[in-house]
Amino acid sequence: MGNALAVTGLTGKKSGGAFASKLQAHWDTVRTMFPEGVRALVRQSSDTTRLRRLLPELRICSGSFDDADFLRRALSGVDTLVHIAGIHLSLPLVQAAVDCGVRRLILVHTTGIYSKYKQAGEEYRRIDGEIQALCGASGTVLTILRPTMIYGDLSDNNVVRFILMVDRLPFMPVVRGARYWLQPVWFEDLAEAYYRVLVRESETGNRDYDLSGGAPILLRDMLSEIGAQLGKPRVRFLSFPFWFAYSGAAALYGLSLGKIDYREKVQRLCEDRAYPHDAAAADFGYAPVCFAEGVRGEIRDYLALRSDEGSEQP
Repeated sequence: MGNALAVTGLTGKKSGGAFASKLQAHWDTVRTMFPEGVRALVRQSSDTTRLRRLLPELRICSGSFDDADFLRRALSGVDTLVHIAGIHLSLPLVQAAVDCGVRRLILVHTTGIYSKYKQAGEEYRRIDGEIQALCGASGTVLTILRPTMIYGDLSDNNVVRFILMVDRLPFMPVVRGARYWLQPVWFEDLAEAYYRVLVRESETGNRDYDLSGGAPILLRDMLSEIGAQLGKPRVRFLSFPFWFAYSGAAALYGLSLGKIDYREKVQRLCEDRAYPHDAAAADFGYAPVCFAEGVRGEIRDYLALRSDEGSEQP
């Protein structure tokens, strides 16, 4: 068993990239904990320019996450693995980690495990179950972190879509009045949580944590907050009943011969996704910001980009 740290997802633009900055800020502590160094596991196609500049002592391990031999080579001599690159890569990584005798795993998964809808929830529950069985049999220390919807960067594919729609549409199309609860989490709060879990093994080992935002908020209120920060005093909503939206998704599914399937997306759109983070607050002082504060920087970046695009018009 070695004494190195391995991390996936450090080239990402959201919480993985923010965690890279967190490692830089606490580099002396991290190197004291892991005297054999820190490794970044990345895809061969990943742009590592920022990562190499930020953490010049970092060892970059490039390869395919489908290649078991690559994973075993990259994880040989590793004590702790922090996996941020996505739940769908977790099983081969964990199997390779167990084969290499990695002592501790910190896996960033998803609160999608709680979804009552088949496709969204069942696959996540299966992955978690298999990983827990592997770690239980091998004695590997396991911590699973489950963020809610992540936002805060223009690449988030979540809130940025709402920003675009609120800014550009005269009416915001919503289902069921957008009266369902969400608790999105700012990516910088997640990076801080990953670091605290890493350095507090005695409190967080063999525990699972939901990592949500500061407080639950109705989607309707999220959209209104976005409008206010965009300078639109009032967001107008065009609401459709659930049956209408789902029927449209079902019709599209039939007309495309099953190639375009938004049925479950419509179902999940109207599913409450707010989860308390009391355990994380108690065990490692997790204290995320509210949505209004977290989205401010993302809207500022959006407005700057919009201004730059406007200035380029002839």
